[in-house]
Amino acid sequence: MSLLSQIVVGICFIILIVILFFDSNDYLTYSVLLMLIAAVVSAIDIPEARHLETYIMAIEWEVIIFLIAMFTIVEILIEAQIFHKIAKSIVNRYKNNIRKMFYVICTVSTLLASILEDLSVAIIFIPIIVLACSEIKINPSPFLLGMTICINLASTLTPFGSAENIMIANYFDLSFSFFIINFAPFFIVSTITTLVLLDYFVLSKEIKKEWLSACESQSESLSGENGKTKEMLDDIEIDKMTLIKNSVALVIFILLLLFIDEIHVAGLIGVLLFTFVNPKTDESKKKKPQLSHFLGKVDYKLIYFFMCLFVLVHLMELNGTVGYMEILIENLSLNNIFLLSIFILIITSLLSGFLDNAPVTIIFLPIIEILLNTGLYEFLPLLIAFVLGVNLGGNFLPQGSAADMMTLELSKKYCVEDLTYKKLTKVGGLFALLHILLGIIYLAIFVFLIL
Repeated sequence: MSLLSQIVVGICFIILIVILFFDSNDYLTYSVLLMLIAAVVSAIDIPEARHLETYIMAIEWEVIIFLIAMFTIVEILIEAQIFHKIAKSIVNRYKNNIRKMFYVICTVSTLLASILEDLSVAIIFIPIIVLACSEIKINPSPFLLGMTICINLASTLTPFGSAENIMIANYFDLSFSFFIINFAPFFIVSTITTLVLLDYFVLSKEIKKEWLSACESQSESLSGENGKTKEMLDDIEIDKMTLIKNSVALVIFILLLLFIDEIHVAGLIGVLLFTFVNPKTDESKKKKPQLSHFLGKVDYKLIYFFMCLFVLVHLMELNGTVGYMEILIENLSLNNIFLLSIFILIITSLLSGFLDNAPVTIIFLPIIEILLNTGLYEFLPLLIAFVLGVNLGGNFLPQGSAADMMTLELSKKYCVEDLTYKKLTKVGGLFALLHILLGIIYLAIFVFLIL
């Protein structure tokens, strides 16, 4: 074990976390730089750190391939305007019943976010929510709060509901059925509780008030945003055949994820399936499947960032830092499975609220594995606590969730002045506490009644 490596790699990891707070910086540039510094210092007195194979093996390639596949599928569905068509149908059907529209929008966006990337769902639903509420003169803030808070719950339901779940499922070889069986009860109870409380404390206060978008009283350039959104919504033609084909493809993809244990294989098959379902018109005016077109639209920054994180954490494993952290956590739990589970749930939630939850997940993966390998603890409580912790913490602070930050950014763009950082932090933080309390109760049921 190298003290020099422990100090330098630890500092590099902390600096990388701090950089994530500054949006103006290109975090990928600093990720590569810090990874290189950590690797060079580690190579001085750790033999394994001198070989390229060490870094290749440190990266979870199944996760990387699956993430690329998922991001590509999302780009295909966005270009086909599948999400927009779903959102438009909801708005057209329920805009005269505000309370029903609230529940349907929150439920549909939450279920979509359990399958696809939450950020993409937020980007698509937010403008349409604002437009629908503007037309019926209702404050969109309760709808945006409901969607944003519930989206973070959605990631607990499936192994591909978030990038963090993908990593956890691949690391511990967890199946789709494992998540449904062990997390569906928590997801259902927490989602229903959240929607009812939001309805009672937030929506009910706004539902009788007439709301006028601030854009309508500001400059023409700002007021143009709602106009553009309305044009976008009006331009969408519901091509039933395209919608049916993509819906069938989505069902097939979910079945592939359910029955194929190797998520990267299911992801690659899914990408090809959606590519053939959504052919592009080439220069000769013929429609052909063009995977290269969709791959070119994927933002790979997050993929490369994960690769750097995998390397940094592996170096922390080699120099013994992860082992020290495992011993500390185990000692604090007093060898009690319930206390240990609660501790993991709370600490990962808090860290995920203040930091990006990807680094928290990657650094805790080997810690959880070491705890399980001791043979002293049950498998289920630790995994449940870990999954709930890294996913629920995003509601504590907006910077803990990309979807939360996108909600604030688009709310400002569309002049929803009622939804501020302070309000989202206050409401989101209260619900994060509620969700963690529900998580502790759920763990207690597992430990004391089921096991």
